[in-house]
Order: sequence, then C-alpha cells, then structure tokens
Amino acid sequence: MAEFKFPTEEIELPSKGLVYSKDNPLSSGKVEIKYMTAKEEDILSNQAYIEKGVVLDKLLDSVIVSKINLKDLITGDKNAILIATRVLGYGSDYKVKIGGREEIIDLSGLENKDFDGSNMIEGKNEFAFTLPYSKTPITYKLLSGHDESKIEQELKGLKKLNRNASPDASTRLKYALTSVNGEDEVKIIREYVDTYFLARDARAFREHLKNTSPDVDLNVILDTGEEVVVPIGLNFFWPDFGDSSSN
Repeated sequence: MAEFKFPTEEIELPSKGLVYSKDNPLSSGKVEIKYMTAKEEDILSNQAYIEKGVVLDKLLDSVIVSKINLKDLITGDKNAILIATRVLGYGSDYKVKIGGREEIIDLSGLENKDFDGSNMIEGKNEFAFTLPYSKTPITYKLLSGHDESKIEQELKGLKKLNRNASPDASTRLKYALTSVNGEDEVKIIREYVDTYFLARDARAFREHLKNTSPDVDLNVILDTGEEVVVPIGLNFFWPDFGDSSSN
C-alpha cells in the first residue's frame, strides 16, 4: 500500500514557551499539529468521551504531532491549539447565534495576546503581584492541565461532603498561588485564601490574570459593532453538537 504523508502545521504558542522548563519540548514556543481526518471526527462524536468531558483532550492527543505531555499545557496555549485545529479541520468561518441571529466569525482573524514574560520569576512559571487593597505580596503560577485535573478531583470530593457547596473560585486560587507574603507552605496559602483573602483583592487578582496571561484574544467585534467572546465547545468543531448561542 502507498504511504500517505499527513500535512502538518506549526502553531505559535501565546506563551512563546517561556512558562515551561528548558527541558520541556513546549519551551520551543511551538507545537506541530496535523490536519483532522475521519478518525478525529469519530473522536468528536464519541459519546463516552463527551459524557466524561474528555473529548477535546482526546482530539488534541490525536492531532498533536510534537512529543509533548498534553497536561503540561497552560490554558492559553491549549486554546491556541484548539483554534488552529478547528481552522485546519473545518475552515475559518464559524457560525454562531447571537441575540437570535446568525453571525459568522472569521477565526483566522484571532491573534495571540501580547506576552513578554518580563514579570516572571527566574524564568519559570511563577509571577509576582501585590494585592491592591491589603497590599499583600503574592506569587502565582498559570494553571496547567495537571492542576486542572487536581482541582476537578478536589471539587468532586468537596461536593460529596456538601452538595450545596460551591468552592470553585477559592479552590482555583489555592492552586494558583505559590506564596503569600513570602510564605510558600501549602497550609499557609490555603488558610490565607479561606480566611484573609479579601473579595475585592480576589476580584482584582482575577482581572490581573485575565489581562496578563498568555492566551488567544477571543474578543471579536461584529459588523454590528457588538463585541463578543468566541465560545469554544463541542459545537466549535461540529455545529450539530448543540446551539452556540449567546444572549
């Protein structure tokens, strides 16, 4: 049988690879992916993957050619690979429903946010920030797939103890912070989040993360002048999976 060579593309990561250790292939700031095939469409329609919430990870495992650990990726870099996979697989036109009308977003116009890593500590995935109201100095990291898995497991455990509990925001803070006022013990960080982290400081910190974290700029302006955030879900790849409406 004749051998067929899959066409591939090299994707520039929003982080430029700066948040990964030098021995990690992701430190190159680039990831090679192949074009989607019928195999990937089978993955997207796999009900078991959908129910477990792992279908997009399975898709990326299948299309990424570079020898990387998918869970090493921070969220922003993962978003860039998902968007590139969608464009290579189905083109750049993305139909969404907004306010009851259909709009077409050109995904090829999405660009990576500016990120220079100048506020990183010792060239690793750690950053410094001073909370504006309490004036407490903190350091934090950008969450990877490893962290997201731990957060998911912890939240499941907490909700078993109390169905009405909703500790999502505070749990994510506990994993993101790497030190508080110079103290890096996990116990101290968790106590600080639960007892001393002011709500307005937490809001300011989340806004800081939103503005400075490497990612794809998902904000687009429609022809109507309305600004919307591009939704990424199952219907991002295959509209038949559901309604990508935004109210």
